[in-house]
Amino acid sequence: MNVAKQAVLSMSRGAGRATALARVLPSFLIVGGQRCGTTSLYRALAAHPLLLKPVLHKGVHYFDVAYGRGLPWYQAHFPLRVAAARLARRHGTAPRAFESSPYYLFHPLAGERIAADLPGVKLVVLVRDPVERACSAHAHELARGFESQRCFERALELEAGRLDGAEESLRAGADAVHHSHRHHAYLARGRYADQLDRLEPLFGRERMLVLDSHVFFAEPERVYDRVLEFLGVPHLGYPVFERHNGRGRPAPLPCTVRRRLRDGFEADDRRLARWLGGDPSWRR
Repeated sequence: MNVAKQAVLSMSRGAGRATALARVLPSFLIVGGQRCGTTSLYRALAAHPLLLKPVLHKGVHYFDVAYGRGLPWYQAHFPLRVAAARLARRHGTAPRAFESSPYYLFHPLAGERIAADLPGVKLVVLVRDPVERACSAHAHELARGFESQRCFERALELEAGRLDGAEESLRAGADAVHHSHRHHAYLARGRYADQLDRLEPLFGRERMLVLDSHVFFAEPERVYDRVLEFLGVPHLGYPVFERHNGRGRPAPLPCTVRRRLRDGFEADDRRLARWLGGDPSWRR
């Protein structure tokens, strides 16, 4: 990041902190999963005039890696209440602020923190073929410099050891972080049902919308309509739907490895049926 951009961000953050209590808090969050189309959905929703994105960043990452900064720091990232009130008068309904941080779904404490600080908030979750997600995540972390193992299969072999003790480490304090838990959980992040089961007692099914990202990319208008209905926001036309793939392109995966991984996820995938209203698209 160049010096001029850093200076602008620093000034914007300072202004945000000074006016934090005059700003809105999110009504809903896109909480993940990672590499499941969250950026594409975020950009589509951000085009809606009544859905207010953070002032500076798509993902604030407060409830996972920045919780020690405190709620005023988080609130400083969102639009002013006076701006939200102007939109409400113009459209006859209150706008909803939101953000998208895909680590929230997997972080063991994020759900508890969200439930405590944002009562009534709704959660949107996207799920994807976990084998494809794992391959994509490895390529992404490799491109970002967070992964040293160029061989995907070797990274999978190392995963259990890298994650050993991670959850206990993250519970050590509000500022606790664990590099591998965030960047090397290729298979663990694809066990979506475990993560959803952790969130359900905190939020209830009625405040959680789980979407199949393959369906979103195939039929974006239909999925977009579902999200607006879930949020209780009026339809004001469709945005331009684009697919954002991020960094890195996965290498071809040998069929034997793909089959082994697919078999390993079968039981987890079947548990998604009650969230999706049927088997996930990659199992049909």
